[in-house]
Amino acid sequence: MTTLRLTIRVRPGASRTAVGGTYADALVVRVNERAVDGAATAAALRAVARAFGVPRGAVRLVSGATSRRKIVDVDGGDEERLRELLGTA
Repeated sequence: MTTLRLTIRVRPGASRTAVGGTYADALVVRVNERAVDGAATAAALRAVARAFGVPRGAVRLVSGATSRRKIVDVDGGDEERLRELLGTA
């Protein structure tokens, strides 16, 4: 099983949850939740799991718990899917 390590940029308070695009070489993750008590981080991890089609437990926060820029590991992540999400496929 492959593990992808990627940098994400979380945009809390979005009108809808979406994963895709780039911001300073990071995958953009838009979430409805506000950045209060870790709600946006939890929502971002759920959104990344859905985007890659893996269980929520397969996505782990490596660093950036209180930052908009986070590093996550995705167990079973597909590099082709990552390229699609980044818009480079």
